[in-house]
Amino acid sequence: MKPAEPQRQLAAALGRIPSGLFILTARRDSQETGVLVSFVQQCSFEPPQISFALKPDRPLAAWLTAGTSFALNILDDTQTDMVAHFGRGFALDQPAFTGLELERSEGGNPILSEALAYLECTVSARHPAGDHDLFVARVTGGKLLNEGSPMVHVRKSGTHY
Repeated sequence: MKPAEPQRQLAAALGRIPSGLFILTARRDSQETGVLVSFVQQCSFEPPQISFALKPDRPLAAWLTAGTSFALNILDDTQTDMVAHFGRGFALDQPAFTGLELERSEGGNPILSEALAYLECTVSARHPAGDHDLFVARVTGGKLLNEGSPMVHVRKSGTHY
């Protein structure tokens, strides 16, 4: 076996951990934006909480301090256009929702009307975790918007997107 083979096998095995694809949206004053996130998991029943990981250099990460509210838009398995639209993220002063139909959560965060569902959340904690930051957020509300199946993603390699 070549020396690189164990690393390739590890990357392939790690990539087989399935994850959903979600759009995290937030508003601050008159600015609002969104970014694609995939490392998301429910992590508590009571209180209801989720965890997610985001690269700290993503512009939206600067807004996600303790107590900040945001919305997690759960994509339907047909919404590959949303993945392409939000995949690279947006600068905080760039319009992120041009041409998209929006609703507002109780907290005022943008909600993608076409999403399968959304969760309104508040950041509880943030921890450095390798090349990403790990966030824990309390779920404060949510709603099923449409019928369908959530988008699930399986990577060929667990070493990159």
